[in-house]
Amino acid sequence: MSGKGMEDHPRRHGQQQQSAIRSKLKILLLVISANVLCVYLFSGTSLEYAPRIHLWDSQALLQELNLTRHKLYATQAQLADLHRRLSASSSLLETLLNELGKAHGDKTPSDELDGWQKELSGELKLAVGPHKLPLGSTPNLGTDKLYPTLGSPCRRFQADLTEYMSYEVGKECPSDDIFAQRLMLKGCEPLPRRRCHPKSPSGYVEPTPFPASLWTIPPDTSIVWDAYSCKNYSCLVNRGKAKGSYDCKDCFDLNGREKVRWLHDNGNLDFGIDSVLGTKPPGTIRIGLDIGGGTATFAARMRERNITIVTSSMNFDGPFNSFIASRGLVPMHISIAHRLPFFDNTLDIVHSMHVLSNWIPDIMLEFALHDIYRLLRPGGLFWLDHFFCIGTQLNTTYVPMFNRIGFKKLRWNAGRKLDRGIQMDEWYLSALLEKPMT
Repeated sequence: MSGKGMEDHPRRHGQQQQSAIRSKLKILLLVISANVLCVYLFSGTSLEYAPRIHLWDSQALLQELNLTRHKLYATQAQLADLHRRLSASSSLLETLLNELGKAHGDKTPSDELDGWQKELSGELKLAVGPHKLPLGSTPNLGTDKLYPTLGSPCRRFQADLTEYMSYEVGKECPSDDIFAQRLMLKGCEPLPRRRCHPKSPSGYVEPTPFPASLWTIPPDTSIVWDAYSCKNYSCLVNRGKAKGSYDCKDCFDLNGREKVRWLHDNGNLDFGIDSVLGTKPPGTIRIGLDIGGGTATFAARMRERNITIVTSSMNFDGPFNSFIASRGLVPMHISIAHRLPFFDNTLDIVHSMHVLSNWIPDIMLEFALHDIYRLLRPGGLFWLDHFFCIGTQLNTTYVPMFNRIGFKKLRWNAGRKLDRGIQMDEWYLSALLEKPMT
């Protein structure tokens, strides 16, 4: 190729690119014009449907109203059709603008989404969607697609997520409870839905009837033991007497310390349920949440007082959620990092013992406390039970943090934790806090 030809080649390429952009702009202007025309045409038709009221003739008035109703139905159908056309036009506009941006070398947020989607396959791709709505766009969603809920950090663990979604559709799921929970604790929460069946316990029998179930150890055949080091409830009940460190070590022994929890108030760190309930008018504490509630003994005590408590719990080497359900109580398998799935200003009480403590990063703890404030109704109670921290943290970090949240202090007791020696400067804080009425 001659030198002149080589010089002309980039020029022709630039002219072709400009021509393509001009063509796309013409299409864009055409679509916008069509949208404006549709709005004009359809907005003008509604004026002729104004009813003519005949005050002197009830029969004529009834006919007029019936005619108006039919015309309104027709108008609604036309508006629905217009909405579908505008949605299609908007989708086309978005596509055109993205193409124009790509022609100029711009990156759009959808590029990253497409990158994620293109890497996926099989069940995982189906699970994360999005999927087109069969009836088109809906004003409730503001889109014509349904996006399955998926924790955003799941993207960081794509290999693990792919393994989690590897199974035979309609068959038994892999026995991967521990693997799934670790994904949740990494922030991949909620996990995507799966199209397989969890393994069922062998020899399952009907549960103990309520209320006897509140204080009855369920049969070993009530759960699948694959994920746990103990293979029966006898092992779990006796774990409190064994050496080693376990989460909520003696929680499964319902005839031990669990039997007397929250029954007595010592005026210091140990609050009693009845004294807490006594701070509110009778019957006004009805529903609530226990965050990290172990085997749900707090919920059991409240249930005896006709109060319904949902208990959040993780299965740390023990079937905590299954055990809670066997007691006739409501478990919720979510981590402390999860936004609490309740609407604003709805719960009467929130309780948490030991779980909310200084092991949580300060900013995440403050977000969690604000979340608790959000879901409590005005006048609702937050019972913070044995919050652990170091003495130097109490006044410099946590007292200012609680003041920022905005709770009213009904009770506030701090005391030393001495089991490891006074030199450790370890403290507990128990507090009863109220969301202001105004």
